Amino acid sequence: MKITFLGHASLLIEAEKASILVDPFISGNEKASGKINITDLKPDYILVTHAHQDHILDVEEIAKASGAIVVSNFEIATHYETKGIKVHPMNHGGQWQFNFGKLKYVHAIHTSSFPDGSYGGQPGGFILSTEGKNIYIAGDTALTMDMKLIPLSTKLDLAVLPLGDNFTMGINDAILASDFVECDNILGYHYDTFGYIEIDHTVAIDEFKKTGKKLHLLEIGGSLII
Repeated sequence: MKITFLGHASLLIEAEKASILVDPFISGNEKASGKINITDLKPDYILVTHAHQDHILDVEEIAKASGAIVVSNFEIATHYETKGIKVHPMNHGGQWQFNFGKLKYVHAIHTSSFPDGSYGGQPGGFILSTEGKNIYIAGDTALTMDMKLIPLSTKLDLAVLPLGDNFTMGINDAILASDFVECDNILGYHYDTFGYIEIDHTVAIDEFKKTGKKLHLLEIGGSLII
């Protein structure tokens, strides 16, 4: 399975049976827009963790061009369904078997509203199980004790965690989160896009290393194989 970092909190996950795009915020991200062309993205599914603009900006355009199914909470799914986009609604604790594998929608502590201020449901994250691998995509979240529930049912191969602080947990809380979910293989995201969430990459990698964990900080367009 190949995971490509598209900047901010956007990922492209290429599994054997499907291409899965996560939280596409590309055209409005000046760090990514010159490197990633959204017209080249033809996902089968788009996962949306919450309704903030820096996670949904390119959802509609990509979904309409590719025919992708948008998977998110009920409110976000309904929003896109009214625009003629195919959707699969979920809610916290629920899981569904898709053609590529299984998705579970899990708790996140954040806020969620569309750019016009309308209600975007409760934020969440996803546990993706495919090709014998389990990936936790945390979404925008604070550190939460609910993370300790994940390893009770799922052994993770990778945890994708926000690191930028200010709007989400920062480096130290992300290390605790990796303890809570019992995963030592971490892909960082939601950092560096703008001033509030800039991080020192060397410090972040070293702090994780001190605890015996591997932190991947990919360049935009860079990939990880798991």
